[in-house]
Amino acid sequence: MDTLFSLKGKNAWITGAAYGIGFAIAKAFVQAGIDNIIFNTSNEASMLKGLEAYRQAGISNVHGYVCDVTDETAVKALVEKIHAEVGPIHILVNNAGIIKRIPMHEMSRSEFQRVIDVDLVGPYICSAAVVPEMMERREGKIINICSMMSELGRETVSAYAAAKGGLKMLTRNICSEYGQYNIQCNGLGPGYIATPQTAPLREKQPDGSRHPFDSFICAKTPAGRWLDPDELAGPAVFLASKASDAVNGHILYVDGGILAYIGKQPK
Repeated sequence: MDTLFSLKGKNAWITGAAYGIGFAIAKAFVQAGIDNIIFNTSNEASMLKGLEAYRQAGISNVHGYVCDVTDETAVKALVEKIHAEVGPIHILVNNAGIIKRIPMHEMSRSEFQRVIDVDLVGPYICSAAVVPEMMERREGKIINICSMMSELGRETVSAYAAAKGGLKMLTRNICSEYGQYNIQCNGLGPGYIATPQTAPLREKQPDGSRHPFDSFICAKTPAGRWLDPDELAGPAVFLASKASDAVNGHILYVDGGILAYIGKQPK
């Protein structure tokens, strides 16, 4: 059974994995025996900061690069560089993403487009760049980091919801187009995760009460809490390993039950 979930002999490219969810997935892959972790960020400062975070976590089999996932030429060049310096890419995790919280009627087209470019076009570019080698090898795993917004809407996140909804369908179409080559493309849909980026939303208010959004999330989640990034470890390893060879075009929501729950009735 252990061999089903082993990543030994594999290399994984995780976009934007200098911190947060991508970093947590990288740590899980290392625990599962991955040979090499490859990550990229859009600037050198964040890449070097990421390398230091891996060093402090005791992870040495990591390779950091600077590359904008929305630049098709740069991505193709990076894939060639990875092949030359590290080896084949067996697993791609499209993790890099941004969000802009702006009411739709106040959002400019360029702001909307930037979210679409990073969160949807980026995964297309990166996937298209690695698919040929996976086709030739007749083996590959692509994991797209989706979201609650792949299924649900919410105020001020029109661009993000549009991108993540599109990413869900891109996932299904990659499955449809390349499943014949033994390539599995699935999505991982995190719920609300307790990360440094969401910490301000969980801080106590000056009067000692909970932040309104903290109360909202806990009331909407059957588990009654925010999730820990490490709780994505098992699902991510499953989707990256041989254990999921018959799972394709699926979005695995790790959300504590939000999508199944109508919410807690006010008292």
